[in-house]
Amino acid sequence: MDSIRFKALEIIANREPKKGTTDKHSISEIFGNHVFNMKVMRRYLAKDCYKSVMHAIESGEKITRKVADDVADGMRVWAMEHGVTHYTHWFQPLTGSTAEKHDSFFEIRNGEPVERFSGGALVQQEPDASSFPSGGIRSTFEARGYTAWDPSSPAFLMFTQVGLTLCIPTIFISYTGEALDYKAPLLKALHFMEGISAEVCRYFDPKVKNADATLGIEQEYFLVDSALFDARPDLMLTGRTLIGHAPAKGQQLEDHYFGSIPERVHAFMVDYEKEAYLLGIPLRTRHNEVAPAQYECAPQFEHVNLAVDHNQLLMDVMERVGKRHNLNVLLHEKPFAGINGSGKHCNWSIGTDTGVNLLSPGETPVSNLQFLTFFVNIIKAVHDHADLLRASIASAANDHRLGANEAPPAIISIFIGDQLSKVLHELEGAKIVKSKTENILAQLKINIPRVPEITLDNTDRNRTSPFAFTGNKFEFRAVGSSSNTASAMIVLNTIVANQLKNFKEELDLRLNAGEPKDASIVKILKEYIKESKSILFEGNNYSDEWKNTAKRRKLKNVPTTPDALDAYVSDETIELFESNNIYTQRELHARHEILLETYTKHLQIESRVLGEMALSQVMPAAIEYQNELLLYYGQLKDCGLEKEADENKSYIAKLSEHINEVRKLVFEMIERRKEANGLEDSKETALAYCHLVKPYFERIRYHTDKLELYVDDKVWPLPKYRELLFVR
Repeated sequence: MDSIRFKALEIIANREPKKGTTDKHSISEIFGNHVFNMKVMRRYLAKDCYKSVMHAIESGEKITRKVADDVADGMRVWAMEHGVTHYTHWFQPLTGSTAEKHDSFFEIRNGEPVERFSGGALVQQEPDASSFPSGGIRSTFEARGYTAWDPSSPAFLMFTQVGLTLCIPTIFISYTGEALDYKAPLLKALHFMEGISAEVCRYFDPKVKNADATLGIEQEYFLVDSALFDARPDLMLTGRTLIGHAPAKGQQLEDHYFGSIPERVHAFMVDYEKEAYLLGIPLRTRHNEVAPAQYECAPQFEHVNLAVDHNQLLMDVMERVGKRHNLNVLLHEKPFAGINGSGKHCNWSIGTDTGVNLLSPGETPVSNLQFLTFFVNIIKAVHDHADLLRASIASAANDHRLGANEAPPAIISIFIGDQLSKVLHELEGAKIVKSKTENILAQLKINIPRVPEITLDNTDRNRTSPFAFTGNKFEFRAVGSSSNTASAMIVLNTIVANQLKNFKEELDLRLNAGEPKDASIVKILKEYIKESKSILFEGNNYSDEWKNTAKRRKLKNVPTTPDALDAYVSDETIELFESNNIYTQRELHARHEILLETYTKHLQIESRVLGEMALSQVMPAAIEYQNELLLYYGQLKDCGLEKEADENKSYIAKLSEHINEVRKLVFEMIERRKEANGLEDSKETALAYCHLVKPYFERIRYHTDKLELYVDDKVWPLPKYRELLFVR
């Protein structure tokens, strides 16, 4: 009873649960108190300085060094009033997580100690870039890289174990100017998207000056007690369980979803939500998810850039606060076999400065024509670039989730509901008379005869669809729970903006030729519907029937990451990103290389951990129990109980078979790993790990899980699923 597993269970049994902090203040009173937001800037910046900053944020113009000096000094004073001594440029390198290097305000000037923060330090820093992924953009010995301030995402104060640190959101670029992060290309994609959206809007409302892409990210996660987590090398090193027999009870009773939140979990939620509110993260929702030990939180919509920053920040906060409650937050897409995995549901829309949601059907013919214009162009964009959208969510972890019974398959399709399907069908077949513009608009009010007016939330949600319209937004459900959502948002906003640009060019040609505007728009939309309707699907995306249907429609099904990532370096993709100034060809090839290497490294680590656990933990426990049975077998024989001895012998033979198979398969896997490691090309290496090494994971797991079922519980060293999922 002295195994690490039972020691962990003993720790849990004797531990006093921590209670959530109580606060007399309402959420609105503490919200954003640790953010250098507009309210704070008005207080700490001179009026002219404040106006200059706001103008730069709204227009995209550069901030002068004089303004930067004033902002930096105001930021320092505000931070020091909260007890802050250090600041950091907070950026998002291509590791998928965040990065920071802390510097103090303290310096010696003229022999005297002072606290100082200059505009130069605010605007630009030079962290060592040599150990961040670059995909060959620079050599390892070339260490120079730059972080540069993003004024559109406000600075904030982050809790650490020793106090608060001033964090300044920044982009991260190489010495030669290539993006080494997610934020820089995201800002470019959003600038493109929002500019062209506003231009298209002005066909319908000349008063529109700006349009913003908005995003609400639903975050799913699991919670496991820290003592049990520490007793599982696979969870510690890979984020998921590589072995483990299914418990008698999983999620089949459907009793966890929206159930009563356990007291200990609730205390954790209250604590991380408080930190989130202080950081200006507008969380609204918390609840139990489908699988045991699985939960979800969701914020209000924000501008895409801020929503992405807040989600990255939220994951950091959750992991840190979890440790205070002796809980480990599992953000992996598939931490447990046999039950649901986790994702981020990205709810995306576009709004104008006149207060209009462009994906919300309106009450007038003009507003519905505007809605259909954006709606159909988005469908066309996703249809034309489905492979690129698939690549944007590709990872070793998400491969486990996509296509399982809790996530969409690797086939990109769009769900729009029965009523809008009918609208598009009728619009596609409608006859347009140039001279009767009013009739066209009247038809669009109810869209086409026999079809009712478009209304919000007029259809059930299709939770099996990877890209679903849900009333006034699109929900991209295939994004992985541990991923940086910037990857998907860069692609989505770029392809939609590019499609809107094409639409505008085509419409302008028709208008310059003297065609009526509304008739021209409808004609163009009719063609787009014909060209892209194959991607629309209202049924069950989990079914094999859909896979066959998708194949007939020539929709791609790319289930593995190494193949999916090829979309990043296709000629079409390079043209798309280069022509719109989002990525250069060099940057795309670099990201392709980085993502392939990351995929390989994840599988390499999992293979090594699985082999070590099988040989050093599973097999010794199984052999120990086998020896007990052999001793018992001998005793039965000595007593003349031949029948009972033979039955025991059969059981020993089963154990022996699984032990031998584990040993054999582990050493075979090691050889395949060596072969893969010997390949020089990153794509070939990734494919070798995918098709030669990874298949051993399930083969080994089958036998280790059988051994877990057979071996005496008291000698099994690893926490079991029933403990990981149900011990609170």
